Amino acid sequence: MPGLVSQLTAKLPQQHRWALLSLVLLSATIVFWPRPSHTPAAVSAALLPSQLQASWQPWSLEQKVQRQLQKLQQAMAAELSSQSTNALVRHYTIEPGDSLSRIFSRQGLSQQQLHQLMAADQSLLALDVIRPGHSLTFQLDKQQQLQSMELLLHAGHRVLYQREDDGDFSYQELLNAGDWHSTTLVGDIQGSFYVSAKHAGLTDAEIATVQQLFRDRINFSRDIQTGARFQVVRSTNYVDDQATGQSRIEGVRLFNRRQQLSAFLHDNGQFYDANGESLEHAFMRIPLDRTFRISDDFNPRRLHPVTGRLRPHNGTDFATPIGTPVLAAADGTVIRVENHPFAGRYVEIQHHGHYKTRYLHLDRALVRAGQRVGRGQRIALSGASGRVTGAHLHYELHISDRPVNPMTATIPLAQPLPEDGRAAFFQRVAFMVKQMDEETLLAQQH
Repeated sequence: MPGLVSQLTAKLPQQHRWALLSLVLLSATIVFWPRPSHTPAAVSAALLPSQLQASWQPWSLEQKVQRQLQKLQQAMAAELSSQSTNALVRHYTIEPGDSLSRIFSRQGLSQQQLHQLMAADQSLLALDVIRPGHSLTFQLDKQQQLQSMELLLHAGHRVLYQREDDGDFSYQELLNAGDWHSTTLVGDIQGSFYVSAKHAGLTDAEIATVQQLFRDRINFSRDIQTGARFQVVRSTNYVDDQATGQSRIEGVRLFNRRQQLSAFLHDNGQFYDANGESLEHAFMRIPLDRTFRISDDFNPRRLHPVTGRLRPHNGTDFATPIGTPVLAAADGTVIRVENHPFAGRYVEIQHHGHYKTRYLHLDRALVRAGQRVGRGQRIALSGASGRVTGAHLHYELHISDRPVNPMTATIPLAQPLPEDGRAAFFQRVAFMVKQMDEETLLAQQH
């Protein structure tokens, strides 16, 4: 018994050890207690009515204690087994100031394993966008070696990294489009548009979108008058009734003195005014000021030449000498300027609608995160940073967060509203305008 107790209590919490030891002592006390000549249980049974005597079982304190002890032992053994199993799965929520290197050290994982994960993530770069609130789930083997890691960015976007037989990692991106629900935000401008829009509930990114849409028609710092009004239809993304944090502007109207500006999102990702005129500036097909040879094409199904494993090439490579000027493919806002051990120094730009561009293996970035840039503006100098075999520019175009071939994809070219979608577009505009006017009326009544 002492050996069993010591085995069971070695890894148990303090309160469980006390409970087990108390039962053992109580059991020993009962076993060695002097027994009376007449068993109280038998006497009690004789006093019962005859109809209950057949089902009466003499009450034995020893048996009760033994049964309770067995149950406790079984429960504790199950808990130890569960603790052993759960030790192989660890969950971690990203906190302010965290870095992947620090997280791996805290989890007892080597920097080599982190290096392998980042090598697998090179074509996705999802590990570069982790921020507080995102979560990681680690699956370890019995030797505490990492077998898989899941990155949860939001309810509709997960990335699973798995160790392969050769020791390297591969990734699988798990996307759920979810549902979009629209709301209408309205407000009067008192002071600056930015402050008034924030008060109405718009985010910094949404305010930047509105300002970019009307940048050619109004100067927000000089021309906006106190008392001007704005109306915004915003859609927010949900997966299983859980907000993912993604949103998009679908319609805007701005009333400033006698000026009325409008912008409405079409299914093709471009914005048009209420008359169907495009508000977009054309994209550049190639983000360079002259022609260079394409050294590697876009190929999402490319296989590694040695391992034969899928290694997507999500962009187009141009054989540019180090120091070649790299240009912004369209107007937008710089959202990332990062250094990556494999992708090298890179810049990412968010454009209007659902468009993003990336520029990898740069020698030097000429812009900073949060900066607005115009089509054709110099944003970097090409280079050979990261894991490369030679100097080149790797250029990516993403539509709705999915990489597409930048040489063949349909991109905004400031074209008029497509004829086959005009009727549906104007019907949707009329619906949004009605929403805007009704929300404005309700706001004025309060």
